[in-house]
Amino acid sequence: MSIRLLAPFSLLAALGGCVQTLGPLASATPSAFIGEVTAADPRAQEAGLAMLREGGNATDAAIATMLALTVVEPQSSGIGGGGFYVRGTAGGEIVSLDGRETAPAGAFPEWFLDPDGSVPPFDESQASGLSVGVPGNVALAWKAHQRYGKLPWAALFQPAIALARDGFTINRQLFNSATANRDIAAASPSGRAWLYGADGKPKPVGARATNPALAETFAAIATDGPQALYGGARAQAIAGTVAAATPRPRPMTPGDIASYTAKERSPVCGTYRGYRICGMGPPSSGGMAVVGILGMLERFDLKALGVQNPVTWHLFLEAQRLAYADRELYAADSDFVAVPVRGLTDPAYLAERSRLIASDRSLGVVPPGRPAGAPLALADGDEPPEQGTSHFAAVDAAGTMVSYTSTIESAFGSGLMANGFYLNNELTDFSRNPKGADGKPVANRVEGNKRPRSSMAPTVVWDPQGRPVLAVGAAGGPTIPVQTARAIVGFIDFGLTPREAIGLPFVMAFGDQVMLEKGTWLDGAADRFRALGHTQLMVREAPVKAGAVGRLRDGGWQSARDPRVETNVEVP
Repeated sequence: MSIRLLAPFSLLAALGGCVQTLGPLASATPSAFIGEVTAADPRAQEAGLAMLREGGNATDAAIATMLALTVVEPQSSGIGGGGFYVRGTAGGEIVSLDGRETAPAGAFPEWFLDPDGSVPPFDESQASGLSVGVPGNVALAWKAHQRYGKLPWAALFQPAIALARDGFTINRQLFNSATANRDIAAASPSGRAWLYGADGKPKPVGARATNPALAETFAAIATDGPQALYGGARAQAIAGTVAAATPRPRPMTPGDIASYTAKERSPVCGTYRGYRICGMGPPSSGGMAVVGILGMLERFDLKALGVQNPVTWHLFLEAQRLAYADRELYAADSDFVAVPVRGLTDPAYLAERSRLIASDRSLGVVPPGRPAGAPLALADGDEPPEQGTSHFAAVDAAGTMVSYTSTIESAFGSGLMANGFYLNNELTDFSRNPKGADGKPVANRVEGNKRPRSSMAPTVVWDPQGRPVLAVGAAGGPTIPVQTARAIVGFIDFGLTPREAIGLPFVMAFGDQVMLEKGTWLDGAADRFRALGHTQLMVREAPVKAGAVGRLRDGGWQSARDPRVETNVEVP
């Protein structure tokens, strides 16, 4: 298959990747509207828009965005990790595809435990081959493209190839992450050569970085398809790198990589004030948590309470606590565990859980419920924070929405590199201790070929008239369902634009503690939250990164990047 460099990226290469934040296309006349894209980095956003300008659709745009993020946002996502893809059409059709990483066939429940049975420090597990799952993003992109893509497969790679081969400008976001995470990002010689100077310091903001090995990998996959990654020398390089860093028998093998399959999953759908909300099912807990939070909030008139009323967000916190108590017990890979999705999202069950919520006092820590179909012998699992994730979304001229979240787990993943990209540490999303305090097995324990539980929540929304109106999601580990549900509440209950909705102040319950975002009106309302029973308060900057494409009141579409990252992702 021949490779053709798309015209829009000839200019991009000439400018050295210096693309500033793009304005929305929503002002275009309806006849000229080609679609819209959001991404955490403007150069990846431009890659997606280039596909739309070439006549591609939302699937083409999302895949090109994911590939470009591998280059310009290596700390957060890429082809060394996995993702979830949710597609909703103007006619209401919904499909969700699972590209989550898998544990090697030789993995077992005690995979992460020390010889004495104790759980080691998280950093030790991360910086090890034990943490690396078989990457799923390329297989996911291929499956999505085979079903829904419009442009040639090779065309989707051209923006990413140009960025990796010709170089891109380091922005403050990448510089800050390379500085804060040097031990992991510079653990391999190729990582040091890519992002660090001869003095060992991160390349400064404004410096150029190239990655010829990654450009070669992209070119091979563009020409030969996913087999160029999942077989042959590149698969052997991944397996060999992981095995050399795995202090266990039965490490990852080329066979584990060759047998990887992206899967179609049943989407998780619900309604909220007449809007239809659909997201990802297991192994993600994100879709269930979002539908659960919204379902428990529906009996409250949030619009009447107001967007800057502490009671509004007190109710949100209580619904979140209840939804999270359920997801932490029941959510896991449904190929291995009976996950009661239908029971957890049943309106009657959510109404029952909602009756526990009082508008004038907090529940504090709450136990999980017992939905229909729930297994009886499970213990709560754990979940680490997540810094290596990115959400992006696209809508095309036909009104098809694609919401896609991609991750390598922690910043720079495991720190291991092969074929020019960082390998994930996604297996630390399993519960590293396979048993709870009561000795019962944890649903999200490690098992061979299993996919770890995720919080990722790519979501699409239709209005009460059945029109597509919002594609939304976020990065940030366990904060993801909260960010996503908060944006939907802002969009539906308060009529905010997508940019305003994802810019809402962040509030979340972590067990009996509540985090209020520093520097927002929530910070000044701390006493009101204490009076409602939220006595354990943390006031700090929010570790969040949401994104959305949504319909405006005039019928146009707006692209929204989280304002908390906007300055840092600008290209000097």
